[in-house]
Amino acid sequence: MTLDTATSELLARLADQPDRKPIHQSTPEAARAQNAVLRQLYPPGPEMVRVEDHRIGDGDAHFDVRLLIPNTSPAAVLVYYHGGGWVIGDLPGFDTLGRILAHRTGCAVVLVDYRLAPEHRYPAAAEDAWTALRWVDENLHHIAGRRVPLMVAGDSAGGNLAAVTTLRARDAGGPDIALQLLVYPVTDYNPDTASYRDPGNQLLLSRASMEWFWDHYAPDKADRTRPDAAPLRADDLSGLPPTEVLTAEHDVLRDEGEAYAARLVEAEVPTGLRRFSGQMHGFFTLPGLLPGSAAGIDHFAEAITKRLAELSH
Repeated sequence: MTLDTATSELLARLADQPDRKPIHQSTPEAARAQNAVLRQLYPPGPEMVRVEDHRIGDGDAHFDVRLLIPNTSPAAVLVYYHGGGWVIGDLPGFDTLGRILAHRTGCAVVLVDYRLAPEHRYPAAAEDAWTALRWVDENLHHIAGRRVPLMVAGDSAGGNLAAVTTLRARDAGGPDIALQLLVYPVTDYNPDTASYRDPGNQLLLSRASMEWFWDHYAPDKADRTRPDAAPLRADDLSGLPPTEVLTAEHDVLRDEGEAYAARLVEAEVPTGLRRFSGQMHGFFTLPGLLPGSAAGIDHFAEAITKRLAELSH
């Protein structure tokens, strides 16, 4: 299936922006500036009952988290790790999405503003993701008023961090994660998959730009084979919580996301997988710009509702 019309029109609109360059031809600073222009197109998110920013971490390894609390009795707390290749992304850029997710699910959402590469290379983002999960677990009563289910989610590099953190929680014996939601996640370093090489997938994210992201995050290629960078390479995926994986048809990361879902099924982890036809990498995080984003958020919210219903029985 070809790209949907809204996506094609958005790409044409972005291509007309003066001085816009492909990510792999940019510096990290320039790529972040381009991303800031894109977020100006997002609508404002729903109002929250409470919004709080907290700085957590130790010493130089500190970063911010934002609590988005939609009501006085959240059904669960969702820790969300943003995408951006471990190089791009910040709280303002994901605030609208976080508010929409909180509003749609009735869950408190915690956005994690982990440290970015190349200023902070691997494994800084993975360590921050773990620190954030433990902090949220220790502060559930402050966030939700009581002990509620804890879930993790993320898109792209954030999906990578969600998967890595879930594996670490299993191996550490907690925190207990009720559900992980992985949106077109980075699960491996393998630029030779069919989806990586497909000319039709070289869009907002391309093979060249993923190489650029990896070069900034984990320049030592030996690090790219470690399970806390490439969770698809973990020896054992058994014992993980129920998982929902969303992929996009026109995405260089499609095959590795679906391969991770297949590994989870083999490990007898309850796993859902949905490929969104006609969509490109990034569709989920473009609220108000692409109808595919609304469809992805609906699916995301339905997975959470289903899991909460299971936990209540």
